[in-house]
Amino acid sequence: MASFDPLLDKDGVRLTVDDAIATVTLTNPAKRNAQSPALWRALAEAGQLLPGTVRVVLLRAEGKSFSAGLDRQAFTPEGFDGEPSFIDLARRSDAELDAAIAEYQEGFTWWRRSDIVSIAAVQGHAIGAGFQLALACDLRVVADDVQFAMRETSLGLVPDLTGTHPLVGLVGYARALEICATGRFVSAEEAQRTGLASIAVPADQLDDAARDLAGALLAAPRDALIETKALLQGVVGRTYEDQRVAERAAQGRRLRDLAGVGD
Repeated sequence: MASFDPLLDKDGVRLTVDDAIATVTLTNPAKRNAQSPALWRALAEAGQLLPGTVRVVLLRAEGKSFSAGLDRQAFTPEGFDGEPSFIDLARRSDAELDAAIAEYQEGFTWWRRSDIVSIAAVQGHAIGAGFQLALACDLRVVADDVQFAMRETSLGLVPDLTGTHPLVGLVGYARALEICATGRFVSAEEAQRTGLASIAVPADQLDDAARDLAGALLAAPRDALIETKALLQGVVGRTYEDQRVAERAAQGRRLRDLAGVGD
């Protein structure tokens, strides 16, 4: 991908913008893009820095692995420099612990904003927090060597970085439970077959495939895409009849806009 002056480049996260496309890159391949609270805060900051021109956000990672998940240093007594260790957090009050986890989640929540479409380009291992970061995006394009796994349950924890809702929505409750409870790997073939991935390609074609998908999304008028995304996001919480009403209202807005007629 082309290189542009970054709007953000810190703590293993780089944000660049090329007009309507923003690219968020995980930049610590030496540690397989292992994640930390500092990285999560940088991800949240990247979302806050997006210019209004951006319509599509690409998430990618340098190196052979998308992300090996949480940096195990978090579980040591020392933790990370300037950060409370997870052991220290466990000793805090329920309210303080809840607030800390809520802050961590902020790096995962903005990817499904109604005004953008996000695409994760995923290669190699996407484990635990890495899997959840890929799930945070609207769409996933994967390399044929991808290996998804949700390992939190195997470690005595639960997935808590917003990944459970999209996982169940994509593959259903039973398969999601089996994936989380066993911690097994999900291959590119299974990811595409079950809806976790839109496209699976050879690893050397991953960036181009993600860019091609971004270009296809940009071909649609922005307001129509925003309305369509909102319609689809709301399906789970609506009845069939409610969805019919929502479709009519959205189409009415689009027709008036196209015709130049005000509300």
